[in-house]
Amino acid sequence: MFNFFRRKPDPAPPTAAPAPAFPVPTDAPRSDALREKGGGWRDRLAGAGFSRALAGVFARNPKLDEDLLDELETVLLGADVGIRATTVLIDGLRRGIRARAFVDANALLSALRHELLAILMPVARPLVIGEATRRPFVLMVVGVNGVGKTTTIGKLAHHLKREGAAVMLAAGDTFRAAAVQQLEVWGARNGVPVVSQGEGADSASVIFDAFQAARAADVDVLVADTAGRLHTKAGLMDELSKIGRVLRKLDEEAPHEVLLVLDATTGQNALQQLQQFHQSLIVTGLAITKLDGTARGGMIFAIAKEYNLPIRYVGVGESLDDLRVFDPVAYVDGILPERFG
Repeated sequence: MFNFFRRKPDPAPPTAAPAPAFPVPTDAPRSDALREKGGGWRDRLAGAGFSRALAGVFARNPKLDEDLLDELETVLLGADVGIRATTVLIDGLRRGIRARAFVDANALLSALRHELLAILMPVARPLVIGEATRRPFVLMVVGVNGVGKTTTIGKLAHHLKREGAAVMLAAGDTFRAAAVQQLEVWGARNGVPVVSQGEGADSASVIFDAFQAARAADVDVLVADTAGRLHTKAGLMDELSKIGRVLRKLDEEAPHEVLLVLDATTGQNALQQLQQFHQSLIVTGLAITKLDGTARGGMIFAIAKEYNLPIRYVGVGESLDDLRVFDPVAYVDGILPERFG
């Protein structure tokens, strides 16, 4: 049974953990999702360039010295972790080395794990599908073309339906060729209805009709696709604002979630997209795709450090079940080597 709770604002994120006093105490336990049946996080992330690069640093640098820190810093910056987060990480490890706090590379690896988790834990805030004044809960999905937005919607519908929710999709991306048809295929695959008006229709009109249909059918969650033209185009932002205004005529609290989809393989470009969307919209959560196949997966740490927005979901593969609720422990343990030597 799908349980609903009255919608509340996301709780204030926990205060970021201070730099650890070395030696680092035992912190977050290993996640059960790390090696879960059917493909755990480590299986999905081990082949990513970021994970391989981190493992290589420890394999090539058995001594706890500046050479190890220099290479680790290069890997972090190359993975788009960002200057701010990288500086925090490297400075903390350097203090530990100078204090002779690490007996070996495994102790340093444990300290790195602690620091990475301290960055990600405050943004690990899963989406709670709250009960609006009246159903449906409207989840508006935004993002530029090519980030995997429509595919993410299909996987999200699968996830929500598996949780017991009645789901409807709105084909609001009416400008990209075949976007409507693609969403209809996902709807058929998941066994959920799709409201559409065909290519070239007014996006706000489609989502307006879908809201009314969802309310009439007592649907729990309406997931609305939107156009994904370049974020530098003012027309896209105006159109998204129009959708918000139209929805609020039907429900003053809608949309209840604005989920921005970002492609991890684009690194710094994803950060620029986030900045543009967040200036024009109230983005309430993030879904980060393609973390399993990129050397730029460190951008997730830069996003956490710079924006402190909730990371709701991450994509770690191509199957229906590979859109995962973000688990920072499973992610960090998936990209780090288990032990050195």
